[in-house]
Amino acid sequence: MTDDVRIYVEEAPGQRHEIQAPTDMGLSLMEVMKADGYDIQATCGGMALCGTCHVEVLAGPELPEPSDDELAMLESLPVMTQGSRLSCQIRLHPRMDGLVVRLMPQDA
Repeated sequence: MTDDVRIYVEEAPGQRHEIQAPTDMGLSLMEVMKADGYDIQATCGGMALCGTCHVEVLAGPELPEPSDDELAMLESLPVMTQGSRLSCQIRLHPRMDGLVVRLMPQDA
């Protein structure tokens, strides 16, 4: 049995790209998306300080609650939705199989 999960990135309405990612390496969603070629700046290196890895969770399993640091960063962004998360703060876990996210634009 493999511990890989399937994450789907919605690139346009109705167009989803599947990423298979291991859950046994402690990777964040941001690291997996960057490795797959998505243009994520991640200027803070995954410390929840810059917001350049902002994604909107569209569907899938429930994620752990965001930390206070993540919430503070999200609230400072020009666009925030109910599903907004920082992908650097989402550690991959086997329960996340089927997660669907959309990369949010960096400018409003």
